[in-house]
Amino acid sequence: MLVAAIMDIVTSSCDGLDKVPLKPSLPGNAETGDIAAAIQVVEEGAMHLDEPNKNEDDEDGGKGMKGIGIKILGGTTVLGFSRTSGLMKLGNCDATHVESTRVTPKALVLQNKHDSSLVQASLSSAVVPGLWDDLHCEHVAVPFAAWALANWAMASEVNRSHIQELDQDGYAVMTALVAPERSVKWHGSLVARLLLEDRNLPLNDSVSDWSYSLLSTVSQASKNEDIPLVQVALSAFLVSVERSREAKKIVMEKGLHLMRDTAKRVTKHKHVQEALAKTLELLCTGDVHLSLEESQKWSGILLPWVFGKNSSDTVKSSAIKILSCILEDYGPSTVPISQGWLAIMITEILGSTKTSSVKGSTQPKSDKVKTQIDQSNILSAGLIANQLAGAVVNLAGNQLGIAPGSVDTFPLADLFSLEPFTGPLKNLKKDSIVKFDAADSALATLKGIKALTEICVEDSISQDKITGFGVLCLLRRFLLCDDYEKLAASEAYDASRTFEAQERVASGTGESATSDTNDSSSVRVPPTAHIRRHAARLLSILSLLPKVQKVIVADETWCKWLEDCANGNISGCSDPKIKSYARAALLNIFCNHQIERDSVNGPPSDTGIANRNNICPRYDDLVFLINPELPHWKCPEKVEDNTFRRHKSLLAEANTVSCEGTPVNTSANDGNFSSSVDVSFVGSQPESPLLDIVFVHGLRGGPYKSWRIAEDKSSTKSGLVEKIDQEAGKLGTFWPGEWLSSDFPQARMFTLKYKTNLTQWSGASLPLQEVSSMLLEKLVAAGVGNRPVVFVTHSMGGLVVKQMLYKAKAENIDNLVNNTIGVVFYSCPHFGSKLADMPWRMGLVFRPAPTIGELRSGSPRLVELNDFLRHFHKKGVLDVLSFCETKVTPIVEGYGGWAFRMEVVPIESAYPGFGELVVLESTDHINSCKPISRIDPSYKETLEFLQKMKARYK
Repeated sequence: MLVAAIMDIVTSSCDGLDKVPLKPSLPGNAETGDIAAAIQVVEEGAMHLDEPNKNEDDEDGGKGMKGIGIKILGGTTVLGFSRTSGLMKLGNCDATHVESTRVTPKALVLQNKHDSSLVQASLSSAVVPGLWDDLHCEHVAVPFAAWALANWAMASEVNRSHIQELDQDGYAVMTALVAPERSVKWHGSLVARLLLEDRNLPLNDSVSDWSYSLLSTVSQASKNEDIPLVQVALSAFLVSVERSREAKKIVMEKGLHLMRDTAKRVTKHKHVQEALAKTLELLCTGDVHLSLEESQKWSGILLPWVFGKNSSDTVKSSAIKILSCILEDYGPSTVPISQGWLAIMITEILGSTKTSSVKGSTQPKSDKVKTQIDQSNILSAGLIANQLAGAVVNLAGNQLGIAPGSVDTFPLADLFSLEPFTGPLKNLKKDSIVKFDAADSALATLKGIKALTEICVEDSISQDKITGFGVLCLLRRFLLCDDYEKLAASEAYDASRTFEAQERVASGTGESATSDTNDSSSVRVPPTAHIRRHAARLLSILSLLPKVQKVIVADETWCKWLEDCANGNISGCSDPKIKSYARAALLNIFCNHQIERDSVNGPPSDTGIANRNNICPRYDDLVFLINPELPHWKCPEKVEDNTFRRHKSLLAEANTVSCEGTPVNTSANDGNFSSSVDVSFVGSQPESPLLDIVFVHGLRGGPYKSWRIAEDKSSTKSGLVEKIDQEAGKLGTFWPGEWLSSDFPQARMFTLKYKTNLTQWSGASLPLQEVSSMLLEKLVAAGVGNRPVVFVTHSMGGLVVKQMLYKAKAENIDNLVNNTIGVVFYSCPHFGSKLADMPWRMGLVFRPAPTIGELRSGSPRLVELNDFLRHFHKKGVLDVLSFCETKVTPIVEGYGGWAFRMEVVPIESAYPGFGELVVLESTDHINSCKPISRIDPSYKETLEFLQKMKARYK
């Protein structure tokens, strides 16, 4: 039977029909007449065989019938029924039973392209994918024609060219796209995609119409969970948006809601999400961008894409790019979006951190304090995440003027349906909107950045996660832009206008305007400088990750900002910490980038990991660069071996000293580390520094505040023991950066930070050994030890350095041990402190921190560390300068000016028993490292000591 011939041909091609791409099953080179016939059938719903000059030799006997000739399918004339036939179904029929049908006009009117009645009714029914199912109905002609066109379009470029020529107005493709049959839509979408992907073909004028029709198909098919149809239509839609500006314009005007609805329905289908995300990226990164309202609506889709567990890297990348464009386009108006991004990020990291801690094993005793600190950070971050979520909701409510009853309809409704915003949103629905300004919002953001940093600072897994969550986009925004300042300025302007209006009304009534809330002077200044500083800190931590380095290297604007910030050329970025963070980030990024580039251009290096660290230092958190604008803080352009050597005799003697102070065989250490050869950097600077000077603060000190000059040598008044160093030196000259750098320019200078507390009331802090181990690792990574080093320490900082050198020797980190040529001790408790003795007698009141317990007088560990350092001094490889306080220090201050005072480090503990000792007259413990002037002994003696070191090892 002729119908059987149709079935045989169709059966061979229907099994994989819904897979893209479709495997052609027709002859590769189609006759132009066959293509024209198929196009005619698609356009008119039938093909007219009752044309003049019929060939009576045809198998149909020259009868005028309406259908599609099977010549298209292989040279045999068989009829498929048109939509208007309806005489019989194809299942049990014979060609002899086919009756001639009524001839309809050739130029049928195309149904409305976006008519929902026919199309929606067809799709809303139970549609089973595949051409075969459409063949079991009467309307066979159009499905056959669309199927044939799709096969031909896939087969060859020549066929596509003929289809384009014969359908110049795009009418046939458009007709297929709005056809009621599912298979026609499917094949029409495939034809559209193939034509659009062929860059040798000119764009059709109907592409914009195709685009919207394809999007309508995607939306409707997603409702019916017809994912194969969604995929093929969406793939064509993506290409149309990519190639046609008119298509972009149409979609931006009236198609974005369809894309959003589709995105909500296909969350489980990764490939569909990728196509939607890529399409939206094309729309947003072109000439036409999303409106503010659309941006707000899309934020509830984009952020789940960023954080979704089912989201692919492609989806996340596109979502981050789109969000970045939104923040760039609308600045201060998008603060709720950027804050919401940060809040969700903290929540996600907290969730993964808690999960890993539950799965983890029991912590060893040595890690208990660190675990306590981590748990404290996690608890604090959870509270801050909730506060930040509340800030997002409150700020949005104030910006958009949302009434409590209309919360569900405003643009950010989808965003606020996510965690952690549901709780604050419920409160907004119940209560009136709380007054919330830019300063409140900025403070919440500041806390969020600090909390995120503390969670991730020592956790490389969390660092990698937040990088994947787009934290760089947020950091770039916080650093380079001033959204909160603009927001505050806008609030001040609105307040002044409101106040002026009230004054005009009051002057008309004879009353005075007394409202202070609308006065522009009442608008608070947001803490943007602090936001930038903590954002820069997080960036410097992340700058050690290769993926972060690639992003910033490619961003010229960001690189220039970091360079200007490090040089102090940006207003509001004069803080020494943010300058150090900026320079450290640049060094981490470009030094590694330079090495990778050299490894690509040249032969592989066999210098090993140790030498790689020498060539390319890693500036990690808690290591601050003093005066990062100086020329010696440059990434090395090349490295010359053997450019700096210590005196071999001194090194040999140093190598004979073990950790316990007993002689060892020098040959045992040979080959482990190249102790006698140091590597110096040769960059754009004319001369490399001769020395490294590292400042290490003491209890309750800081990397900068401990080293600021004092107005006098008496401590500032303080009411609590925990604040003995909070106020002293808070303002004033940072003498290492301003005095020492000019008086002793031959050195690179670092200052370190570590957390210390006197009591456990202020939180947990690491014991001495853990602090020393952590700082040792960071200093070695930063290249400290590759040239002569002098440590300048205050109080407990001296013990940290002694423990650090002890551990370095035990672990054969010979460069640092052998190149440490001097240590300056300001009021260091070499043999213990009276301050440490007092809490142990009053433990119930003070709850001393573990660090304080290690400073008790007569501690065997302190004696052991002192003996270790004594051996190096005795061998002549280490010089020591010590300072001693002579005045009691106020510890606890009571009412009426009464204060409990004590000598924190007496002279017998401040002098280690070797090296020089300088007694500072009328100076207490806090101010022993805070000179009043350049002629103050606490500065003058240190400068002379450094000059002596330089002369000896130059």
